[in-house]
Amino acid sequence: MKKFCLLLAVACWLSAASADSLNCRLVGSCGASLDPVAVAVKGNYAYVADDIGFGAILVADPQRPSIGAHYSMPVEEGRTVVSGGYAYVACADGLRIMSISEPGFPREYGFCRTPGWARDVSVCGTYAYVAAHDSGLCVISISDPGHPVVVGRYAPPVEACGEAHGVAVNGSYAYLADDYAGLRIISIADPAHPVEVGCCDTANEAYRVAVSGNYAYLLDHNSAGLLVVSISDPAHPTGVGSYELPRHDADDVVANGAFLYVADVEAGVYILSISDPLHPVLAAYYDECYCAFGLAVDESYVYVADWGGGLKILLVYGAGVEENGRPSAHDSRLRAPTIIRGVLSLPAASSPKLQASSCLLDAAGRKVLKLKPGPNDVSRLAPGVYFVRAEPSAVSRGPSAVRKVVLAK
Repeated sequence: MKKFCLLLAVACWLSAASADSLNCRLVGSCGASLDPVAVAVKGNYAYVADDIGFGAILVADPQRPSIGAHYSMPVEEGRTVVSGGYAYVACADGLRIMSISEPGFPREYGFCRTPGWARDVSVCGTYAYVAAHDSGLCVISISDPGHPVVVGRYAPPVEACGEAHGVAVNGSYAYLADDYAGLRIISIADPAHPVEVGCCDTANEAYRVAVSGNYAYLLDHNSAGLLVVSISDPAHPTGVGSYELPRHDADDVVANGAFLYVADVEAGVYILSISDPLHPVLAAYYDECYCAFGLAVDESYVYVADWGGGLKILLVYGAGVEENGRPSAHDSRLRAPTIIRGVLSLPAASSPKLQASSCLLDAAGRKVLKLKPGPNDVSRLAPGVYFVRAEPSAVSRGPSAVRKVVLAK
């Protein structure tokens, strides 16, 4: 069982790289000439949708990403997801299905025109659920990816003045961010006949949505920014919390584990802890983007579609203290730290390439000492439980290695 120790909200002050970041840093970027609006990651490749098409970027080494093949098509401001051997891209004219069987060379495999502008897509099983702007929700069968076809539709009431911008699917429900019509919850138990079962009004424009457990996290333009909606009873969704984003212009949201990742066109990337879903708190941010339109999360890395700045890769390293499980025999970043007579000793890595910088944290996650391989004097520290954390190198795809040590006097 993993042990968690932590962490007051904003108390994650663990060596931010600069005043423009907290608990994460830029490790790689490429394609500064591109204008990406969406990104999805699978294996060693990031798949980026930009104003003029869809491309593959090799990210096996996050410090040195390299642009691969590019396929032209009218994406505009759509989103993309990867499922199986395909990428599904919401485009101005419909849903395009890209084969990524050759990961570095995506090619169009299927296309389905939608009645409205495809703004977002979520895939579950053999169906793709598309937020189709003023046409509501389109359900597309992708059982034959080469010949996708619309099999069901849901349109909100005309008086609701909705324009579907975002969609998330969880279990038997689709959650539609429907602009001034708020959050619409739609039963997709029968995908050919989607039926609304509940709705939750929002102050302004419901734009994107992510779902985790019994909560939907809704980006609401020009309002509080992020709204937390309880969906434990899908027929009666209820607003239960919010988080004030700095610019109210967030464009994408991803839920991953105990964290929520938000891309804001003007304010960059914000990472919020949702350990307490009703009270999201800031855990990390990065504010050196031109226009952060979309993002994807893979292990400790965040991939940002930065319109005007290309693809940016961020390493998140300070969202809490987590003691890792049994270390791998090959993990030389942090082996058995020991304390003898007020001296904390760290072994050196077997190779300079594998050596990572380390620091000593207290139980609240605050940095108390920068550590080096070999002996470190800790005799002046108060007795108690501490954590030694090795920040992963830029070329590592694993999380920070963390080990607990007890200082006794």
